[in-house]
Amino acid sequence: MTESPEFSVVVPVHNEAGNVTGLVAEISAALAGRAYEMIFVDDASRDDTRMVLVGLKARYPHLRVLSHRSNAGQSRAIRTGIQAARAPVVGTLDGDGQNDPADLPALYRRLVRPDAPEGLAMVMGRRAARKDTLWKRFGSRFANVLRKRLLRDSCDDSGCGIKVLKREAYLQLPYFDHMHRYMPALVSAEGGQVEFRDVNHRERGSGKSNYNNFGRLWAALSDLRGVMWLIRRRRKPGGTDEL
Repeated sequence: MTESPEFSVVVPVHNEAGNVTGLVAEISAALAGRAYEMIFVDDASRDDTRMVLVGLKARYPHLRVLSHRSNAGQSRAIRTGIQAARAPVVGTLDGDGQNDPADLPALYRRLVRPDAPEGLAMVMGRRAARKDTLWKRFGSRFANVLRKRLLRDSCDDSGCGIKVLKREAYLQLPYFDHMHRYMPALVSAEGGQVEFRDVNHRERGSGKSNYNNFGRLWAALSDLRGVMWLIRRRRKPGGTDEL
């Protein structure tokens, strides 16, 4: 494994034994020739996800596998992976295979381009043609309209799991369950800039979603109040000088 990777890819997984083999192979192909690592964080799966991932390590030397002892949710798994990441730039993908790893290089280049605006901290995917059910798309559209109106975060698709961001910017964010859905607003509140780019979206490979519209909506209503409170209570130091 490369001593100092330039790019770490974090993938939270829970009961995704049927998807991880293909996803590892796709990430490896997409980032071939780069100094990278991929970190799969198993969030206490009840199937063979952990065993399958450990079995892949011999074939893919860039693969690291972390495992939660207790189920802690997607946001916690992302945080665990980013805390363990060794690169200054981190990408995230959902573990169900619906995000396309082939989009990672373009998002990475967009973030680190020489003419990027000062303060650019994250480039986030925007699913141009979603492959979800009509009911799921309806629930997501409703949640996005509500969140965008209240937080004014300019994000049309907060549920898109593929993002590339600076690790340092992420570590400045407050942690709470479901925070991954509010990262554009949280990054902006810390003074960072966020850009959005259309990305591919695919059918789920196997298994079933760990979310449903009603559960997501109930959590969103509580989370929105919390995020609005966090943003209102934030104070800016105007920069820091070492004397």
